Amino acid sequence: MSEFFNEQPSPYDDQFPAGHPVRVYLEENLLVRDYIHQLQSIDIENNFAFFSELFEKLATVELHFVRKENQLFPYLEKYGWTSPSQNMWAFHDQIRAEIKTVRAALQHHDIDAIASATQTLYRSLEHIMQVEETRLFPNALELLHEDDWKEFREGDEEIGWLFETPPPPYPDTAYIHPGDDTQRRQLPFGIDDKTHYDEGYLTPEQVNAIFRILPVDITYVNENDQVVFYNRGDERVFPRSAGIIGREVKFCHPPKSVDQVLRILEEFKAGRQNVAEFWIQFKGQFVHIQYFAVRDEDGTYKGVIEMSQDVTHIRELEGQQRLLDWS
Repeated sequence: MSEFFNEQPSPYDDQFPAGHPVRVYLEENLLVRDYIHQLQSIDIENNFAFFSELFEKLATVELHFVRKENQLFPYLEKYGWTSPSQNMWAFHDQIRAEIKTVRAALQHHDIDAIASATQTLYRSLEHIMQVEETRLFPNALELLHEDDWKEFREGDEEIGWLFETPPPPYPDTAYIHPGDDTQRRQLPFGIDDKTHYDEGYLTPEQVNAIFRILPVDITYVNENDQVVFYNRGDERVFPRSAGIIGREVKFCHPPKSVDQVLRILEEFKAGRQNVAEFWIQFKGQFVHIQYFAVRDEDGTYKGVIEMSQDVTHIRELEGQQRLLDWS
């Protein structure tokens, strides 16, 4: 079933073109339901390893949620529908917590706890899929325009899908993302020009290359609380995609942390604070998160930079290493 696109016709062939984002969401729901059906038929105690392996495949539903949060929700906000960002995201977090509960039960090999926790998870997943299929996706199809759906591919690909084989591109013909259409878009400088910074000059290619290799997630929110930039590193701690650009920052965080983000912005704008920092355990990593107020030479607030870094390795360093060690 994980090779859904190659193994069998889709029940949505007559409704959507291949690769359409809504079709992909719906086909992922079919896969989630198939995983649940298989898991429910397994004797956990006698097939523990197989059950655990299959459960981890079900847990990749996280990619489905992250694409909604970073791709679909920003477009819905653009047309004035903010409810999914505020409400459905909270339900995503509830399901994430339920997945953690199952993992903890699996780690302790507690069969009764596994059975109970998975049943709770299955009910939650079925509920959210029904909300998607009866309300979220039909409304999204009414609100979004064709060009909106065409812009999804780049961001979706950054995050990934539940399928082992990526869905076909949509549309299937060559499409130039508006951000890459240099003939339509007036560039701020020629492609060969260098821009002067405080010290030295860099081309746009060099700037992009530098941001890609930095071992830190960077997101810049302007003075109007809109996300205007993030760096596209290979190993980001927190996922980002093109759909986030132009989005209000309050919609870019889980509902449970929005109040804290808004307080940081308020303090930065008022000039009472310039830095906020946190550190958390996240997916086996020790993550350091910092917020910095951005101000011009006159001290006028120009936004905030959010920087997140996995410092697990750094915290483990001891003594000195003064010689090159590439062995």
